[in-house]
Amino acid sequence: MRAVDLVPRVCLTLANLNRVVYFVCDTVLWGRSVGLAPGVNREKWRLWAARHYCCSLLLSLLRDLYEVSRQMGQVARDRAVGEKSPSQDPLGYSVADEETEWLQSFLLLLFHSLRKHPPLLLDTVKNLGDILIPLDQLGIYKSNPGIIGLGGLVSSVAGIVTVAWPHLRLKTP
Repeated sequence: MRAVDLVPRVCLTLANLNRVVYFVCDTVLWGRSVGLAPGVNREKWRLWAARHYCCSLLLSLLRDLYEVSRQMGQVARDRAVGEKSPSQDPLGYSVADEETEWLQSFLLLLFHSLRKHPPLLLDTVKNLGDILIPLDQLGIYKSNPGIIGLGGLVSSVAGIVTVAWPHLRLKTP
């Protein structure tokens, strides 16, 4: 809620609210599994939990996408300013050479943007790895357990990295 920019503020607030609802649903499911609430409809609560988890992750990914686009714009502006000044690169390197395909230019710009902002890369990778779980549970994108496990592993490693090195945690501007 303290974010200066409107898009991250709305995305993060709604993502956190969805995460709270997900945790409530998960707690109800836990209560059922240990026998505290045997009358709870397990499938209904699992569906609600998966929906809110998916919404939370999609909102986090939307925020990541917004931040990536901002970073790409900044890198493109920096490169444009660098091209107007005397070239620092002896080979005359440019992100958008006339011979370069638009996709190659886009991917190169994306690579340079994420390389300059590792916390954004880690957060995006973590959210992309996590999104496979609720998409599979909701039947939106069926995948095999190996792919879901690999996504969970990648997400966990990215999360561990941000805990081990807090400076790599994505901060809200």
